[in-house]
Amino acid sequence: MKLTDLFSLKSLSKKEIGDLGEELAVRRLKQLGYKIIERNFCVHRIGEIDVIAMDGEYLCFVEVRLRSRTDYGTPAETVTAEKRSRLVRTAEIYAVKKGLTNALMRFDVVEVYGMEKPRIEVIKDAFWS
Repeated sequence: MKLTDLFSLKSLSKKEIGDLGEELAVRRLKQLGYKIIERNFCVHRIGEIDVIAMDGEYLCFVEVRLRSRTDYGTPAETVTAEKRSRLVRTAEIYAVKKGLTNALMRFDVVEVYGMEKPRIEVIKDAFWS
């Protein structure tokens, strides 16, 4: 049974659909060998990181983007310069807080296309800090 089979998408709120997309993304990351460290790390008034994980020697800060259509671009293209800046600042705070400032770091984006039959793409090194 698929995760999406458990829910009627029409009955879900936007946040619940986002949470479902994030869960699908985490499952895909685990399939690829990522070790999930933390989810939804938030720094008040600065930003939130959807997933923090290790991929080999890299500490990865992962933004999950869900789109049902690509009329206005791919999910990754919706990560604006402002959003990237907030992600980088939040990642810096996380690294300092956890004593990981010397770690090799990377920013990845997971694109989730659709929910009925989702297609999930992982973009490693999606942008630079």
